[in-house]
Amino acid sequence: LILIGGFVQLLAGFLAFRKYDHLGGAAFLTFSALWSSYGATRIMVAACAGPVSGHLLDIGVGNTEGFTAGSVAFLVLNAFLIILASSFNMVLLCVTLAMELLSVCFLLFTLENLPLPCEIVVLSIFSILCFYGATASLANCMFGKDLLMMGPPLFTAGSSKKDTQDPPPCVCPKSHRTSGLRTIAELLNMGAVCGVPTDTVYALAASCKHPQAIEKVYRIKDRPQEKPICIFISNLDQLRAAAPPISPLLWEFMENVYPGGIGCIIQKGEWLKKLGVGAGYSRVGTQDSIMIRVPDLTVLVHLIDMTGPLAITSANPSGEVDSTHHDMVISRLGHKLEGVLCDGESDEVVASTVVNCTKIDESGITIVREGCIPAGKVMQIFERVKNR
Repeated sequence: LILIGGFVQLLAGFLAFRKYDHLGGAAFLTFSALWSSYGATRIMVAACAGPVSGHLLDIGVGNTEGFTAGSVAFLVLNAFLIILASSFNMVLLCVTLAMELLSVCFLLFTLENLPLPCEIVVLSIFSILCFYGATASLANCMFGKDLLMMGPPLFTAGSSKKDTQDPPPCVCPKSHRTSGLRTIAELLNMGAVCGVPTDTVYALAASCKHPQAIEKVYRIKDRPQEKPICIFISNLDQLRAAAPPISPLLWEFMENVYPGGIGCIIQKGEWLKKLGVGAGYSRVGTQDSIMIRVPDLTVLVHLIDMTGPLAITSANPSGEVDSTHHDMVISRLGHKLEGVLCDGESDEVVASTVVNCTKIDESGITIVREGCIPAGKVMQIFERVKNR
C-alpha cells in the first residue's frame, strides 16, 4: 500500500509539471521519494526483524547515520515546501504539514524510538491527504477545471508595483483587437485626437471631418501654424474616385510608391471634398497643395476605412524625436489625447520620405524630406516610371 501511494504521488507530480505547477510537482515528487523510502525501509526491517519488532530499525550501531541524515534533510526541505505551499492552496499545505510529521516519524524510526500508535496515526492522516491531493490533481488536470476543491491559499503575496501603478491617462486599446480598433474609430469620428501606429513611426490622427480636432493637434504638439498637416487614405482607388486633375505620369509614380513610406505632395482642389475631407479642407495642407500618403499597415488602413481620410502628423512634441513605441506616445502626450492605439514597436525609427510632385511633368520631382526611404531609391523609381 505504501509503495502504491508513492507511485500515485509520482503520477500527481508529473501531472503538476505538465500544468506548469512547478511547486506542486516538486512537492509531490519529494513526497513520493520520502514515502517510498520510508515504506521500503519498513518492509526490509519487517522482513529482517519479524512481526514482533517490525516497527523498530534493526540495524547495527554505525549504520544508522545515513538514515538519520536523510530524515533531517527531508525535514529541512519540507519546511521550505510548507512556506511555499501556504501561498498555493490548503490541500497542498496540509499535505506538507503531514509530511513534516512523517519526516519526524522517520527520524524517530532511525533512532529506534518511534511508538507504533503514533506511526499508525500519522500514516493514516498522511495517506488520506495524499490520496485526496493526488486524486484532485489528476481529476482537475484531466478535465481542465476544478472538479475537486483544493482550498484557498493561507496568504497571498502583496501586489506588485505593476499592479498598483497609475492607470493610463487615456484609452489605450490593443491594435490586434477589433474592439480596440472600433474604440479608436469612434473617438476619431466624434472629433477626438488619438495616437495611432503607422508603417513608419507613431502619429497623431484627427478626422478630416472635424477641423477643431486638427486645430487641437497643433496645440498638442506646439506645432507652428505654418507647417501643414498631411492626410492618409486607405488605398489609391479612393483617390481615383475623387477624380483629381492628375497626369498619367503622376498616377504611374503613385502606383509605384503606394502603399509605403513615401508621401506625395500634389495640387490641392475641390476634389478633396469628394475624397471625404469635408470641413477640414482648409486645415490640411497649404492653400495650394496637400501631401497624401497610403500607409502600408493593415491596422491603420482598416481604421481609415472606418473613419475616412485622417489628418496625420508625427506623435511627438514639435522639435523632438519621433515616437517609436506606443509607450512613448502615452508618456509624452497621453494626458493630452483621448486615446492611443497600442501596436508595440514601430516598423521604422524615422518618419516617411516626402516628395514634391506638383511639377512632375515639367521638371520632375523634388525630395522635400528624406525619411525611411532613401532619396536615391525614390529617384530611381521616378526615372524608371518616366522612361517607361
